[in-house]
Amino acid sequence: MSGLDWPALMRAGLQGLGLRPSEFWALTPAELRVMLGERASATALGRDGLEALIRAYPDSHERAEDGRC
Repeated sequence: MSGLDWPALMRAGLQGLGLRPSEFWALTPAELRVMLGERASATALGRDGLEALIRAYPDSHERAEDGRC
């Protein structure tokens, strides 16, 4: 089971927002949530996240023949 309350989402989209069925089904759940007023709760990148990115994408210390990175 997907965990989404499809009947409630359909009521919100079709009745609340006045979407046509084709418009409703063309949306992603994230797009529908935005249209319904849900705000994204982006969090700042913490130290652990930064260190994970550094490990995943280390800087290259090799230089090109012309001396530039």
